[in-house]
Amino acid sequence: MESSVSGRDDDLATLAAGLEWAQAGHGVAIATVMTTWGSAPRRVGSHLAVRMDGLFEGSVSGGCVEADVILAAQDLIAAGAGHAVLDFGVADDVAWRAGLACGGRISILVQRLADDGLSAALVADVLAATSAGEARSISSDPATGQAVAGEAGPFVRAYPPPRRLMIIGAVHIAQALVPLALGLGIAATVIDPRGLFAADDRFAGVVLDRRWPDEALTDLRPDAATALVALTHDPKVDDVALAAALRSPAFYISALGSRKNHAARLERLAAQGFGADDLGRIHGPAGLNIGAANPAEIALSIAAQLVAAWRGALVTP
Repeated sequence: MESSVSGRDDDLATLAAGLEWAQAGHGVAIATVMTTWGSAPRRVGSHLAVRMDGLFEGSVSGGCVEADVILAAQDLIAAGAGHAVLDFGVADDVAWRAGLACGGRISILVQRLADDGLSAALVADVLAATSAGEARSISSDPATGQAVAGEAGPFVRAYPPPRRLMIIGAVHIAQALVPLALGLGIAATVIDPRGLFAADDRFAGVVLDRRWPDEALTDLRPDAATALVALTHDPKVDDVALAAALRSPAFYISALGSRKNHAARLERLAAQGFGADDLGRIHGPAGLNIGAANPAEIALSIAAQLVAAWRGALVTP
C-alpha cells in the first residue's frame, strides 16, 4: 500500500491555521508580503495569520516588523475594515528598529478573512486543491482588498501543490533525510521492496511502502512538485525508479553512487531509450558537494540540492 509521512508548506499551514480560527468564530486577518527590496528577509507571498486576540502563525519578515503588522491587523479586524497596505522602508522608525536600516523595504497587504476581503471560501479552495495535488492562484487588488480566484488581479499569489519526496531505499541516509524533508514542509514517502531494509523498527513512526518502485510510483503519480532520490545502490531497484521519474515532470531526480557508477547507470537508462536531455535531469552523485562524510551530512547535501532545484538555483546537475 502507498504510504507517506506528511509535511506542509509553511504558508499553506499558515492559511490553514487562519481558516481554522475563522471557522471557530474568531476574527482573523491574513498579511501577505507583496514586494520586497534589499535586506527584507522573507520572500514575496509569505503569509502571517493574525487572530483578534493577538495569536499569530507564520511570518512576513522573520520577526522584523511582525509586532507592527499584528497590531495593524488587530485594528483592522476590530474596525471591520477589509484591508490595509503597510509599507516599511529605510526612513521608517519601525524599519530602523527592525534592522532594515541597511536598505530594506517591504510592502505588506493585510486582508480580513471575510467576504469583503479575502474570503474563507477562497482559502478553503486553495487548501483543498493543493492537498489534492492541484495548483491554485489568488488575485488581490491592493486598492480595494478584494480577492478572487485566478491570475487576473494586480497582485497574484500562486500556490503550487505541496512538495513531495519519494525516497527509494529504506537505508540509513533515508533515516536522516525524512526528518529534514518534514522540517522543510515536504511530504516524504519511503519505498523499498526489500523486507530486511524496510523494517518498522528501523523507521519508527514512518509507514513504509514495500512495493517495487515502478508499482508504487504508478499510484503515487509524481508531478511537477515531486522530487525523487534513489539510495539503494541496487540497479534492480534504483533503475526502475529513475525510469519512472524520468517519464514524469518531477522537478528533482537524483541517485546515490560514485561518478563511475553513475556513468554506468546512465548507460543502462540510455539502453532503455532515454536521451541525453532526459538523462541530464538526474543529479548524480546525489547532493551538493559539501564534503559530506556520514549519512546525516549526505542527507543534508541532498536536501540542500533539492531546495536549490525547487527555487531555480540549479541550472545543470
